[in-house]
Amino acid sequence: MIENTHAHFLGQTRSDEATHTTFIQAMLDPNAAYGGLYTFCDIKPLHDLTALYALSYNAMCQQIFTHLGIGLDSKLLESALASYATFRTDNIAPLIQIESQLYALELYHGPTYAFKDMALQPFSTLLSLIAKQNNKKYLILSATSGDTGPATLSGFANKQNIKAICIYPKGGTSEVQRLQMTTQTATNLKVYGINGDFDLAQSTLKALLKNENFRNLVTEKGYALSAANSVNIARIAFQIVYYFIIGKELAKQGINAFSVIVPSGNFGNALGAFFAKKMGLPITKICIASNPNDILTQFFTTGVYDIRNKALRLSYSPAMDILKSSNIERLLFAYFGAKKTKAYMESLDKTQYFSLTSDELKVLQTLFEAHSFSDEACLYGIQQAFAKGYVLDPHTSNAYLFAKHRKEQGYANDTQVIIATAHFAKFAKVVCKALCNIDSHTMAILNDKEALDKIFNLLHTHNIAQENLQIDSSILELFQKKEIHTQSYNASDLQESILAWL
Repeated sequence: MIENTHAHFLGQTRSDEATHTTFIQAMLDPNAAYGGLYTFCDIKPLHDLTALYALSYNAMCQQIFTHLGIGLDSKLLESALASYATFRTDNIAPLIQIESQLYALELYHGPTYAFKDMALQPFSTLLSLIAKQNNKKYLILSATSGDTGPATLSGFANKQNIKAICIYPKGGTSEVQRLQMTTQTATNLKVYGINGDFDLAQSTLKALLKNENFRNLVTEKGYALSAANSVNIARIAFQIVYYFIIGKELAKQGINAFSVIVPSGNFGNALGAFFAKKMGLPITKICIASNPNDILTQFFTTGVYDIRNKALRLSYSPAMDILKSSNIERLLFAYFGAKKTKAYMESLDKTQYFSLTSDELKVLQTLFEAHSFSDEACLYGIQQAFAKGYVLDPHTSNAYLFAKHRKEQGYANDTQVIIATAHFAKFAKVVCKALCNIDSHTMAILNDKEALDKIFNLLHTHNIAQENLQIDSSILELFQKKEIHTQSYNASDLQESILAWL
């Protein structure tokens, strides 16, 4: 049995019409009415956080899923969660204290060294098991700004009844991120490096999902269509769980309230925190750290979402190089309902603009704060954390800078937790520039392997050898592997190419 009788129906972000769609159905086909998204609604607080904190990570996940009415068969979920055995630490998501009242939740201990493994390892196993039980084959689409792709490909490699495709912006990721995708040898995987940015990759994925002709042609080839991006509610569900680890670990120290600071581009990670807050986790503020692509900072500061005159900038934190943030839609629905959400999102789709009312903005700002940081500041954040004996990747550096900024702005007594989204080894050139005093020319000609060697020599010189900084052979072996998926594509050619590959 795949679903039990306690499964709740999900809401749709652009429709108040009654839906009989369950979590499993939405996971297998994430298309909701009017181009919207499936989402959780009517979330109630948990009655006993202390009892939840007493559980292991996997048992905590099962309890949270039950509370949300996800309705998965317990043995099926248990099998999916067994994928966490591939992580490099038994803690799965350790909470590390950096300095007084400042902690990091490390989400990068999975196979691809990024937080996307937290959801995509169990998600890929779950979907494959369901496909096998249903005796169906699925084509899984994903678009990536750098981390979703490697995690998706790692999770679905050689999985039965599954073919998986990843679309990424050629030249828009780090070298390690690219190699994690282009060196994949599993015959059920296909990687498309497109001429364009992540917003184009993401819009291409959404267009394919909504294209009835494409769906029919995929069906004729024996496959059903689904997606691994956070448009899929299953991705968000798994990303709720790790926020309760913060509550669990801080409660041991008698700390019962805290703020989280999330480096964010597509808002899925922060949305997990929001749903955890609605379930009763004592989060005081959810703080969004942006890079030079500051659309989320603009939105939470002014209530205006305006990308009419914005061009995507390639930054030192490329996984956040995003202008059109998918999961803002689910947040709008949670606060303002389907009618308003539909109007706002259709306006964004048609005019690249919408604006909240002043009252709506005030409602958001009771929980959310946002701030953006330049590439130069990002380097400074890496340097400052290193002085404390902690090495940050450039995305988490933005969160660290925000924590320091908030402390200066009057939150000196606030316990803050930055969400560490990736291991520094995935962005070695930027970290090397920050720590090894290299100029921009040297950085340009340096490869990631050379940058990693410089960083580890520096760590050895400073006698910094924490377990969380180590990398296994999977990273170093990338530089010796042959790149297989090297062709460049125009987004308009993907449909034909995908169908030919199937």
